[in-house]
Amino acid sequence: MNVRTVCLSILYEDDATGYEIRRLCVEGDCSYFVEASFGSIYPALAKLEADGLVHSRVERQDGKPSKKVYSITGAGRAAFIGALHEPLGEEIFRSPFLLFARFAHLLPADLVETRLNEYLEHMTQSKKKMEDLIAERSCNASDTWVINYGRAIMTVGEQHLRSHMQGLIKLAKAESTLKDAAE
Repeated sequence: MNVRTVCLSILYEDDATGYEIRRLCVEGDCSYFVEASFGSIYPALAKLEADGLVHSRVERQDGKPSKKVYSITGAGRAAFIGALHEPLGEEIFRSPFLLFARFAHLLPADLVETRLNEYLEHMTQSKKKMEDLIAERSCNASDTWVINYGRAIMTVGEQHLRSHMQGLIKLAKAESTLKDAAE
């Protein structure tokens, strides 16, 4: 999926500003699908508008600058459905935690253990957010399926981490200093 398709997916369900689209891509429902920056969203929206797939209107706000709100057109709805028919691209998974784990052998064991426990807590909180999404919203069956898929992936990751974390801690040094790295 590309940024254009994600913009269409958001607008398929409701009108939105570029800022709202970015927020949904960072912390909202679309944050699991594709990474999208303002630098990619606004050019995508401009191209979608030029292609007649979305249109925009300016809404005035009291005491604030006006905002540009985008809506999907009938052609945009058809283009979005067409994009869903295309082959899926490769999944991209980036993890600062895995970079840390890869070099755990360079770090003190207590730091590795601390980071593992922090990451486990992060996973627990992320799973809770997904559970809360289902409980708080009236999710349709597709949304529920996607959320449950995410929960299942996190559950497997958490199980692996809990059952193998001692092995990673053992790979770490008993003591480490920045001096060791410099040598």
